[in-house]
Amino acid sequence: MTGLKRALNPIPDLIRDTLAERGLMKAYEARPDYQKNDYLGWIARAKRPDTRQKRLDQMLDELQRGGVYMNMVWRG
Repeated sequence: MTGLKRALNPIPDLIRDTLAERGLMKAYEARPDYQKNDYLGWIARAKRPDTRQKRLDQMLDELQRGGVYMNMVWRG
């Protein structure tokens, strides 16, 4: 049970592999379900590959820094 009213977005292999390569899977998994869903949906909705990459890079940076979610302070 996720506590979300909508289904969780499945994590694409590319994102899963990138999280694993950068050692950020634990940081990703520690985030609340709504944040994971928001990140994945936001990345997937990008129409251009460069925009998708920019959004992925932002998510990775925020996971690495901690305490940030969508450019806002987050106290998890």
